[in-house]
Amino acid sequence: MRIGMMADAYKPHISGVTNYIALNKRYLERAGHDVFVFTFGNVYYPDDEPRVIRSPGLPIRDTGFYLSFRYSREAKRLLQTMDVIHVHHPFLSGRLALRYARPLYIPVVFTNHTRYDLYAQAYLPLMPEAISEGLLKMYMPSFCEAVDLVISPSRGMERILRQLGVDAPIEVVPNGVDLKPFHQARPLPRADFGYSAEDILLIYVGRLGPEKNLPFLLHAFRGVAQALDHVYLLLVGGGPQRKSLEALAGELGVGSRVRFEGPVPYERLPSYLAMCDAFVTASISEVHPLSVIEAMGAGLPVLGIQSPGVGDTVEDGKSGLLTPEDEIAFAVKMTRLVVEHDLRRQLADGARQASSLYSIERTTQIMLSHYERLAQAAEPRRHGLSFRIRRFLERFVR
Repeated sequence: MRIGMMADAYKPHISGVTNYIALNKRYLERAGHDVFVFTFGNVYYPDDEPRVIRSPGLPIRDTGFYLSFRYSREAKRLLQTMDVIHVHHPFLSGRLALRYARPLYIPVVFTNHTRYDLYAQAYLPLMPEAISEGLLKMYMPSFCEAVDLVISPSRGMERILRQLGVDAPIEVVPNGVDLKPFHQARPLPRADFGYSAEDILLIYVGRLGPEKNLPFLLHAFRGVAQALDHVYLLLVGGGPQRKSLEALAGELGVGSRVRFEGPVPYERLPSYLAMCDAFVTASISEVHPLSVIEAMGAGLPVLGIQSPGVGDTVEDGKSGLLTPEDEIAFAVKMTRLVVEHDLRRQLADGARQASSLYSIERTTQIMLSHYERLAQAAEPRRHGLSFRIRRFLERFVR
């Protein structure tokens, strides 16, 4: 089968969506399928994998995204030879998927990876919330109705899509994770970071951006750090808020207890996690938090806020602890994770067991069954004079 993945951004941009596409591509290729990634920008980037097709685009500041409203002629022609197209961003890539695939009856699958409502609030603060939500309610229902299958990575995201007015059928398929490196991870030596075996290390992995609610995390951590002198917070990742977060940690008096590690190579991430005692996140913008699942695979209990995504992944009291978005409640449960060793051990065992639901082997098979079903249903329409005329005319349409 020839499968086209369409995304507004791809490597070297680092994100959960990029990791998802790359990982699924690799496992589908191992199963004997030809998988192509169609994206914008970085046309001279030396890809370390085959079949990445880039069309020119204008960079959008330093976001890693590019603006373009069409593919190159060569990319378009190649895209139109796919058996199924899987689009991962609904706006630029989504519109192109419908524009290029519909005339040739190529099935289009869309996965909603992102809380676009919260991202709009984080990155467009001058836009009233009612306007950003109104725009999504105008766009998402019609777009989802136009594709052949809508995938939600979690039940919580499915509920949000319904609240936006999406009536189209939705299948819930978790984003898969290659759990083997996390199950088998060997911890980094704590002494290399200046920590001892008795210290309790809390770790956050992800983007340092406004959508991740990291000031909340630092304020909650301050309460714990003031009461306990052997607890530290390690922040792994980069992003636009790093400098302001470093300043905030200093203002709160916990600058010496918070380590900003910056981005690390993905292959080293399992060892970073294995070195630590618990994973903490205050994000409420997640759809399907891969970093949380990876931490669970490494045997870390998770502390998070009860919200779509994190709340769908972490079971309170079984694989981690959940709280409302309240700093005091969050700090209290963070303290429990630090001081209650038996609880931490129990939750760690539950987290590792729960992570198996998200194994890439399982989720890839589920997605492949949807691809095959849609491709087979479309096959009868891709014959006859009407189809040949459409295919001929598409050669002259940009």
